[in-house]
Amino acid sequence: MGNSQTALQYVQCGNADIDAIPRPIVVVGLNQVTSRLERPEHQHRKSELIYTVRGVLTCEIEGSLWTVPPQSAVWIPFGTPHKCQAFGKTEYYVLFFDPDVSSSLPQTSCTMSVSSLLREALMRVAQLPALYPLNGPEARLLPVILDELSAARAEDHRLPLPTDPSLRRLLDMMMSAPEDKATVAEWATRCALSERTLSRKIRQETGMSLWRWRRQLHVTLAVQRMASGDSIQAVAMDLGYESASSFIAMFKKTVGKPPGRYLAERTSGADVPHELIATKRSSTL
Repeated sequence: MGNSQTALQYVQCGNADIDAIPRPIVVVGLNQVTSRLERPEHQHRKSELIYTVRGVLTCEIEGSLWTVPPQSAVWIPFGTPHKCQAFGKTEYYVLFFDPDVSSSLPQTSCTMSVSSLLREALMRVAQLPALYPLNGPEARLLPVILDELSAARAEDHRLPLPTDPSLRRLLDMMMSAPEDKATVAEWATRCALSERTLSRKIRQETGMSLWRWRRQLHVTLAVQRMASGDSIQAVAMDLGYESASSFIAMFKKTVGKPPGRYLAERTSGADVPHELIATKRSSTL
């Protein structure tokens, strides 16, 4: 019976952990049913690709917070510590690659778009037995996945996180009160820094000005909230914007398109046969 089990069934039955399945690529499909789910920091012996079908994931990886909206994926090289959160009803696939077959793929973490061909290929692989024949027709899908990943368009969904203790306090304050409209001078006072020192440190650690970094933070929070079902109006108010139109203008300036269009493009065509997605209250991220 073990030979017919999918990778997720194989792991759930205690045959092996995901890193120990002796196949070059392993795929599992998951449906997160709680309103929010967090996986503490961990790492894998295999490289990992997390592809979001519906909802939003965030992954904290090597000092950056990566947002993974629908129809995007985040690449995590083997041995890289990371922790993940899922927001709202989230459906996603997790692919694990042996280091030997992923050598041509990025050596650092990144986010990328997922083509329709890649999506169909990984859906098919998710149905295969965990121990699929290495020389059978099933294995012919693997070069397709690798080729599509190599050609995937990079997407910039990264929010750099500062490491300086005073800047981490600033981050915590901004995360807990994103609607706060304090000036740079006021933020500096709260961090026990001069205005010039705060501006210099935030640019050194993130490559951004404080206001650009705050705008990127707002986009990250907005995508999480909208994916959980909140309206644009509600998100705008909670982030401190005087009107939905001012929030939409900020989002468009940062992302390149208004939030309604951004979400519509990413949720269209996102339907996946439910039998391919296993319902989980814990994560395999």
